[in-house]
Amino acid sequence: MSKQSSSGTSQTDWERIDAMKDEDIDLSDIPEITEAQMAGAVLRVGGKPTEKGKQRVNMFLDTFIVEYFKAKAGDRGYQTLINAALSEYIQNHDLKEDLRHIFREELERTRNVS
Repeated sequence: MSKQSSSGTSQTDWERIDAMKDEDIDLSDIPEITEAQMAGAVLRVGGKPTEKGKQRVNMFLDTFIVEYFKAKAGDRGYQTLINAALSEYIQNHDLKEDLRHIFREELERTRNVS
């Protein structure tokens, strides 16, 4: 197995990259995630895969939160609506954070190679 050599120094403007904010990263060439990809995805918490299914929990919620979800749920169970809201938050929040983390790791790896 041959080792790749790098000749010369990196031409990357690392000061500009270090100064970039997450919002400045161009994501336009990244394809959207499909439903099939999401269906096969494994949710990990703390690096460990979580089991599918539901788990019964007891918790205290602020009264206004319970009343809000009861009013929004109508005939549907308000607990189901709370579960859907929490699930949506986790999926959207974690995906964005994961992408930021991956981009930063890739930039750092590229920097260390050159």
